[in-house]
Amino acid sequence: MATLTENQQVLKGGAFIIQRSLAEDTYTPSDITEEQAMFRESCREFVDKRVLPQVDAIDNKGYAIVVGLLEEAGELGLLGATLPEAYGGMGVSINTETMLSEEIGKSYSFGVAVAAHTGIGTLPVLYFGTEAQKAKYLPGMASGKLKASYCLTEPGSGSDALAAKTRADLNAEGTHYLLNGQKMWITNSGFADLFIVFAKIDGDKFTGFIVDGGTPGITLGAEEDKMGIKGSSTRQVFFENAAVPVENVLGEIGQGHKIAFNVLNIGRYKLCAMVTGGSKAACTAAVRYANERYQFGVPIASFGAIRHKMAEMACRIYAAESATYRTSGLIHQMITALEETGKPRYLAKLEAAEEYSIECAMLKVFGSEVLDYVVDEAVQIYGGMGFSEESPVARAYRDARINRIFEGTNEINRLLSVGMLLKKAMKGQLNLLGAATAVQQELMGMPDMSSPEGVLGLEKRTVEHAKKAVLMVAGAAAQTFMAKLEKEQEIMMNLADMLMEVFVCESTVLRTEKLIQAKGEAACSDQIDMTRVYLEEASYRIHQAGKSAICGFAEGDMLRMMLLGLKRYTKTEPYNTIAARRRIADRLTEANQYCY
Repeated sequence: MATLTENQQVLKGGAFIIQRSLAEDTYTPSDITEEQAMFRESCREFVDKRVLPQVDAIDNKGYAIVVGLLEEAGELGLLGATLPEAYGGMGVSINTETMLSEEIGKSYSFGVAVAAHTGIGTLPVLYFGTEAQKAKYLPGMASGKLKASYCLTEPGSGSDALAAKTRADLNAEGTHYLLNGQKMWITNSGFADLFIVFAKIDGDKFTGFIVDGGTPGITLGAEEDKMGIKGSSTRQVFFENAAVPVENVLGEIGQGHKIAFNVLNIGRYKLCAMVTGGSKAACTAAVRYANERYQFGVPIASFGAIRHKMAEMACRIYAAESATYRTSGLIHQMITALEETGKPRYLAKLEAAEEYSIECAMLKVFGSEVLDYVVDEAVQIYGGMGFSEESPVARAYRDARINRIFEGTNEINRLLSVGMLLKKAMKGQLNLLGAATAVQQELMGMPDMSSPEGVLGLEKRTVEHAKKAVLMVAGAAAQTFMAKLEKEQEIMMNLADMLMEVFVCESTVLRTEKLIQAKGEAACSDQIDMTRVYLEEASYRIHQAGKSAICGFAEGDMLRMMLLGLKRYTKTEPYNTIAARRRIADRLTEANQYCY
């Protein structure tokens, strides 16, 4: 998928809800090239041999170890993989970045340090810095000689970032801005060589700054005693007349929100790739323990209740990975198209990530909640041993929880995904109104009783019907509340859950269909099982979310008609999920790991 063919269209962000996608146009993990696989193996070896043996020491506030490992990662090219070669990077594609992020996601606290440095620490300079700023800082950030941190959150401003109170006032000579204020929950702050800081010039112009870590007037609070990611340095950062040269203003004065919000799109996307890697590791640990742990004379992996848990882990991970790599491919396609117009890759990536901000927000939510499910069930499979710090899943359980808060809470991201979709519709970028109207008209006619063709014919129809369910509920809610819909957060959250499940379901079907095209039905029996199990459960969740939303605004005949329509569009054919999960569990226990 390096280039677009004449017949291949770049799907717009959010357009999946009104357009059909083709399996052959969908990027999947099977499309990784030999060169990418070699790079992945190098990253995997680094994590397995250098990071994981030291995780206990890292969690015991071994920040010096983290610093050393960051420098090693820089030498391997992992920190500068996505940066342009002109600034000491390797200029790899977003697809390669996705694969590497998944591997780094298995490294617990160290992965947090890498993500903060390469993401919110480095990208603001790359995307919004002057040429002089990029030349000065990016090579050191790529090599690991400079470690970066990102200072946005304050005691009184979390999700509402623009409520920040940190000030920046120009000195009398006009040479420096004097920063005064307080930042909190700052990752990498204990060893950072530079900070990306947001402050309000004259108290009102929200602006970004590149601040040298050794600047007089900067002091750090004590390391936070956190629930998880204990090996990640997290401190408060205080600024007291910290003098920052005027040439270190990042981007335009008063436009700091563009920096803060745009870099989060990539951050949200990469977080899903990382937690997918973490989910696979936790699933593998659970499967191996289930094979080793004997009760009543047999391994607990033979018990139906345990097999159900292992299979459900695999189904959710497979779905999350499918949606992640599909989005990677979409972003890559748009980057390629923009590059062909003469735009530099790194700027094309910024624009492409903004285009798919809806998908990025949904992935952040979905991936983090899949990881939470997997680590929770992993602890349950371990039983009492899972509650002991001697087990690997205890750390995984604690570390996972932050991901639903990182990069914007899952509640904020749910609201954003629907809010951004509605705004695209209002701007005429997506014809949601036309699609919703068509669904309303269809409901007045007879349902299609024909049987779909193909191995996944029923599943593809299930996805198309689920899209209609979303359009029906969203269209009616929009007509009811108009511009005030965004204030109805409970209904917005229901719509977000429906939207997210549809995207994940379709991504899963497309991936499996592509596998069948390449390998044949017989070779893909496990993937077919996982796809069908996931769609069966997702259809139920879509129905429940839709029902909750409808009951929140409809009454009388409208309520009855909409509930009938929802039932029609979320109905599935009977399927033996118990037998399917048993087959999936058999494969996992045989492989002794997550093997898909």
